[in-house]
Amino acid sequence: MSLAFIGMVAGMALGFAGYFGGFAAFLLVAVLGAVGFVVGRLLEGDVDLGDLRDLLRSRDRRR
Repeated sequence: MSLAFIGMVAGMALGFAGYFGGFAAFLLVAVLGAVGFVVGRLLEGDVDLGDLRDLLRSRDRRR
C-alpha cells in the first residue's frame, strides 16, 4: 500500500469525522482526499515542489 493511498484514505476519514452529511460533506471529503493524495505523493518523492514552482512561474511569464 503506497503512502499516497494511505494519505488519501486518511484525508477522507478526517473529512467524515469532521463533517458528516449533505453535499458540503461530499466536497469536504473530496478535497481532503485530494490533499492527502498529494501529500502522500510528496512524501514518496513522486512530486517535486521545485517542478511545480517552475511551472507556475512559466505561467506568470506568459501573461
